[in-house]
Amino acid sequence: MKVVVTGATGFIGQKLVPLLVARGDEVVVLSRDAAQARAKLGAGVTAVTADLQTKGPWTDALAGAGAVVHLAGESVAARRWDARQKQVIRDSRVETTRALVEAIAARPAGERPAALICSSGTDYYPFADPALGDDEDVTEKDPPGESFLARVCRDWEAEARAAEPLGVRVVLMRTGLVLGGGGGLTKMTTPFKLFAGGPIGSGRQWVSWMHRDDAAAAYVAAVHDERYRGPINLVTDSIRGKAFARLLGAALHRPSWLPVPAFAVKLAAGELAEYILHGRRVVPGKLRELGFTWKYPDPEAALAAALAESA
Repeated sequence: MKVVVTGATGFIGQKLVPLLVARGDEVVVLSRDAAQARAKLGAGVTAVTADLQTKGPWTDALAGAGAVVHLAGESVAARRWDARQKQVIRDSRVETTRALVEAIAARPAGERPAALICSSGTDYYPFADPALGDDEDVTEKDPPGESFLARVCRDWEAEARAAEPLGVRVVLMRTGLVLGGGGGLTKMTTPFKLFAGGPIGSGRQWVSWMHRDDAAAAYVAAVHDERYRGPINLVTDSIRGKAFARLLGAALHRPSWLPVPAFAVKLAAGELAEYILHGRRVVPGKLRELGFTWKYPDPEAALAAALAESA
């Protein structure tokens, strides 16, 4: 199958592409820097230069694709948020998805991709409210929240769903914390390595997690299995922040006794701190229904494997 991938050199993409190639899929990568993408991803991948927010020759790469996997998007933690950065975060998701769907619509019906697998986030959902009880499972049936990232995810998914009337199967991967070598885990381990690690804020917030190997495997399944449709919580489970910090400290052979006060997180991260200090108990309802098999079903093994990748 021909599979077109955006964001292929990103955290999940670098795991996903080799899996697709190993299956015998023809992988075409859309990248702002095709030469760099080829160097990172190696043989067996075709790289096409593409600015996904504007029309161009890259749209021809969509012809005859069995699936498009859309992973592109500015990291929400790349820099401190201001009005301009928030616009970049939104446009890199919403506008690129709109451009992709417009490019799909412009192709003759017989040349359109059969599926669009689009990244999204668990920030789609409202923050849990401990005052009202925060231990309820959050499934794909739950409504969206009203935070900035919730609105981004809602609009992002709406643009992807615009491909459904074109006869395209749309999958929306609502992704939690992905554990692997590098990524967000690197920043989390730094204070532990300095013997200053511990829970963040109250430590009661839920952390919804998944190992990167499992995330990539779920994308492969979504590409090839037509049962994958609509929103899917791309998580393995959720764990309290305090328990996560304890497991991370143990995996690093470091103590986890020093809490990071909420005010310090707010000073360091600004508006992003609200997403660090709060969470929701997201569960993989659809993946369980579909019979997905996790390589790392428990957080202790997932953390050990992720840290081994970083070594």
